[in-house]
Amino acid sequence: MTIELRKLTKRFGSLTAVDAIDLTVDDGEVLCLLGPSGCGKTTTLRMVAGLESATEGDVMLGGKRVNELAPREHNVEMSFQYYALYPSLSVAEHLAYPLHAEKLSASEINKRVAQVAKTLQLEKILRRTPSQLAEGEKQRVAVGRSIIRDPRCFLFDEPLSRLDVQLREEMRGEIKEVLQGLSRPTVIVTHDQLEALTMADRIAVMRDGRIEQVDTPHNVFQSPSNLFVAGFIGTPQMNLIRATLKGADGAGVAEFAFDGDQSLKIKVDPAVSRLSPGAKVTLGVRPRNLVMSAEPTEDSLSTKIDMVEPMGAETLAHMHDGYHSLRLVTDWRVPLAEGDHVHTRFPPNTTHIFTEDEQVLRSRP
Repeated sequence: MTIELRKLTKRFGSLTAVDAIDLTVDDGEVLCLLGPSGCGKTTTLRMVAGLESATEGDVMLGGKRVNELAPREHNVEMSFQYYALYPSLSVAEHLAYPLHAEKLSASEINKRVAQVAKTLQLEKILRRTPSQLAEGEKQRVAVGRSIIRDPRCFLFDEPLSRLDVQLREEMRGEIKEVLQGLSRPTVIVTHDQLEALTMADRIAVMRDGRIEQVDTPHNVFQSPSNLFVAGFIGTPQMNLIRATLKGADGAGVAEFAFDGDQSLKIKVDPAVSRLSPGAKVTLGVRPRNLVMSAEPTEDSLSTKIDMVEPMGAETLAHMHDGYHSLRLVTDWRVPLAEGDHVHTRFPPNTTHIFTEDEQVLRSRP
């Protein structure tokens, strides 16, 4: 069983909410649609479920085109952001509710309810109603109601958005464990990058109705395909600094000039040699890859610390050189003080180079 989207497009009048996207979700795979609000994530999910009709393109479930089928004929299970639990029904009744339409025997229904309750640790609260449940328990009931059937695929729309931070951490692990045992293609919509990075087998990053990159969580983080993905993924956000290429050799050693007459000579991807001297570029480097130095070096910029944010085991330093802002994360034991002048080094092969069209320069796939 697979989910396949072919040039899928949705327009609302003059607004193109989803713009000719191609995407395949394999059997047993968990894919997260990740992006800012209004990028088309939920609209895409609703077209897969049959709740929105496609303007153009195809929705294929198990190799069959389902565009014109009614939502119930899609045979998918969709869990929404809001739990929508019936106040008068017990947990057991909520779990059993989807099974009554399948005309199963009472013994089969009870068997499935018991299995799902055990999987989601709901056994001790089966007789409780929603008013007697904590938020995390309500979320587990909503997930249980989704997985108790045997649909073609599972669709989750912001499943953890209503939970507090601690509950989110707990539920991410629990839901991931449950999904791994379902052997169905699963799509999760979220704007929370940590949720996507921890739960997904692959992430599709969306912007303005288009998919910017589809890859594993590791590759989306370590090898962003363009400036948008680089800036959107990662906390703290990647440093993005405008510069001018002064020159580069074939091995990837390049020199860059910055506003304020500072320059930097660092080793980057050898693809930088494709550019001509004078080319305008953006350098992208993660705050945790930057290193402070007591003395100036050819691979450093002179900066001043504006603000220091303790983060437990680490410290986040906000710095500037008079023209550019930088963020650097270091060990909490490193002494830092606002107003300090430091030299910020860019270690070899930690900096991404983006061209004026916002695409990354990369010599390897």
